[in-house]
Amino acid sequence: SHAVGQTLHVTEGVGLVQARGGEVTEIRPGDTIYTPPGEWHWHGAAPDHFMTHLAMWEAPAEGAESEWGDLVTDEEYNGAK
Repeated sequence: SHAVGQTLHVTEGVGLVQARGGEVTEIRPGDTIYTPPGEWHWHGAAPDHFMTHLAMWEAPAEGAESEWGDLVTDEEYNGAK
């Protein structure tokens, strides 16, 4: 999660993004996804694809910018198919 949110912009390939408890969404070149402050999420290349993206965020005036959670499990990732 990111203290001030995060914006992803896909430039190439096919990817996946999911907010905790939400649906897995396929993302493609030209797609821009915003995750609001404090929202747990993951994103990466779709199975058998590559993905290139820009990840943009701001740092808060004080405190950590990002908090890393547990790794995405194979079941979570493969459940997106």
